[in-house]
Amino acid sequence: MKRVLFDSPVSRLGYLYANLVGLIWGAIWSTGPVERRNGLWVFTGMPNWTFGRGGSCVGGCYLTRTNVSDDVLEHEAVHKRQWQRYGMVFPLLYLAAGTNPLENRFEIEAGLEKGGYLPRRRKRLPRSV
Repeated sequence: MKRVLFDSPVSRLGYLYANLVGLIWGAIWSTGPVERRNGLWVFTGMPNWTFGRGGSCVGGCYLTRTNVSDDVLEHEAVHKRQWQRYGMVFPLLYLAAGTNPLENRFEIEAGLEKGGYLPRRRKRLPRSV
């Protein structure tokens, strides 16, 4: 069953459909620049009610108001890959994983720090002897 649903032509169709939905939604509501970054269509200037948290990835589209740092886009590119792997089953799996990003396996896989859910760890400097 996994071969039929995940990383398959079926999931690819689901991803393409989600991508179309994201492109249309972004084209309707984006008031800022639309860019191609990190393999994503990035729609900025979106009204806050058109996406969740700091931004939402729908297929290969990232919808946000202003949250477009390199780290965030790296995080969202992982979500794009998740869409490609799971297709239209992804939103159901994501919902089942829970709304707490610190416990959601998809957010953990995408990187909690890069997604802005945890403070960035400071690099420790070597101690001098």
